[in-house]
Amino acid sequence: MRGLRSTIVLLVVLAGLGAYIYFVASKPSDSSTTQNRLFPAVASDNIEELTVKNEAGETTTVKKTDGKWEMTSPFQTRASDMDSSGIANALAGLDTTRVVEENPTDVKEYGLDAPSVEVTFKSSGGKPSGKLLIGKKTATGGSLYARKDGENRVVLIGEYNQATFNKSTFDLRDKAIVNFDRSKVDGVDVSLEKSGFELAKKDSEWTMVKPITARADTSAADGLVTSVESLQMKSIVGPSATPEELKHYGLDKPSAVVTLHAGSSRTAVAVGGPAGEDTVYAKDVSRTDVFTIQKTAADDLKKTADDYRRKEMFDMRAFTATHLEITRNGKTNAWDKVKGAGENAADTWKQVSPTAAEPDKDKFQAFVAALADIRAMSFVESKAKTGLDAPAATVVVKFDEGKKEDRVTLAKSGSDAYASRPDDPGAAKIDPTKLDEALKSIDEFTK
Repeated sequence: MRGLRSTIVLLVVLAGLGAYIYFVASKPSDSSTTQNRLFPAVASDNIEELTVKNEAGETTTVKKTDGKWEMTSPFQTRASDMDSSGIANALAGLDTTRVVEENPTDVKEYGLDAPSVEVTFKSSGGKPSGKLLIGKKTATGGSLYARKDGENRVVLIGEYNQATFNKSTFDLRDKAIVNFDRSKVDGVDVSLEKSGFELAKKDSEWTMVKPITARADTSAADGLVTSVESLQMKSIVGPSATPEELKHYGLDKPSAVVTLHAGSSRTAVAVGGPAGEDTVYAKDVSRTDVFTIQKTAADDLKKTADDYRRKEMFDMRAFTATHLEITRNGKTNAWDKVKGAGENAADTWKQVSPTAAEPDKDKFQAFVAALADIRAMSFVESKAKTGLDAPAATVVVKFDEGKKEDRVTLAKSGSDAYASRPDDPGAAKIDPTKLDEALKSIDEFTK
């Protein structure tokens, strides 16, 4: 009985201990998460103004308005939301790793008599404001001496904070060359040294309207808008440039000018000459500032009209095609796609003219996919000497439930192969191997 009573007592004690651990010890203490914070009462969302003096002596002020950071000093422009918010977040979460001295008589040995970096902040709604002072790096490395303005004590903070707080004016400004609402962009025109072109957008589809009217590659056109939107300055050459300086930068006669249309408004970027091994000069046409940008970014703006023409000769895809007509050697054959009967049944193709027949399902589907894969390798302005006056085959495809139609003419001229569409000028040079394979399949299905 005595052993049983001892066991019961031990179980009661263990149960109580377990309850204590679960309900008390396991709960995080609010003070444990803030006891090492240099600014424990500061919330990053409440910080509305930052003034940073970096180790080079530059002083920059940014303010947050309606959730966006703006630079107010030394000049007014958009600020980098990422870098500004990064400083605000770092201030609110800044932990001290150790208190070095509570009441030092001299802070010179810590580099805090003339701090290398100073960050002053102001918060909204009567919340605390303050100042962070950063001194030297410790002899062993890994930490920085720091103090909070208004306090005597010197503390250590992680050395990694140096990169967050030691920001230049350039670091804190928005690096975007231009700012626009891409959802409103409805056109682009590009002026190059020896050529140019214009694209127009309607209902998310792009068309080339100059120097010719032709189908455009929507993905490439959207990519051009993205290229302009993502242009980032690598450096600022100067706030303004004289005509002589513009000539030096190659901006008196730019190698490319890309203009985005949004209704009646225009946003334009000019690309100049080389600024270094990997950079070139550029500017927002509406501003006097001259910047440098990455050469690869500039090259994206210098592509020619052919780069933005649609290369696929057929707009249909194999899974969207519903009707196919092929004319070859004066004979026309037609096929319809028939929906499969029953759940999960596959669609099939059936010949409907000139006689009824059922081609091999897999081979015919592969043939339609091969047609959809015929692409232009290059374009020629004239159909002369392309063989298109006596085509090898003419293909008509209805797709998207019969709402749309492709009409493509295929031809050979010597060892070259060509294709044309009534909605594209000139002709496209295509892979002759793909044409030979298509004609071989046509002959097989029409024999």
